Amino acid sequence: MYELVFWKYLDEVYLNHQEVYEAILEDEEVQGLEELPTQVILNRLASVFSKWDKVDENSWENPNGKGAFQVLATPTSIKIDCYGTEGKTMDLLVDTLEEFKCPLYDPQVPQRYDEMYEVE
Repeated sequence: MYELVFWKYLDEVYLNHQEVYEAILEDEEVQGLEELPTQVILNRLASVFSKWDKVDENSWENPNGKGAFQVLATPTSIKIDCYGTEGKTMDLLVDTLEEFKCPLYDPQVPQRYDEMYEVE
């Protein structure tokens, strides 16, 4: 399994990414995170992956190859568990969340990829 985790900070809020990730795993509320349009995000993922088999409300499986993923949404975070999913599929998941200006935290590395949103 490979985890992709997404959240947005409120303006002027800077927290330890690893601690935020751990709190999300424990289902703890984190002060300083922005509310996400989770239903809109889930609908968008369903649209982007409309050719995939929808296993249940939050899980998709590739009917033409390998890979599956499950989305776990809270009001302030989106966690996607990828199972045997190809890199290009994970890139598409990341790109979809970027539409909502919601950067990736990759706990395997661990690194947060929010540089693209910083003002230059």
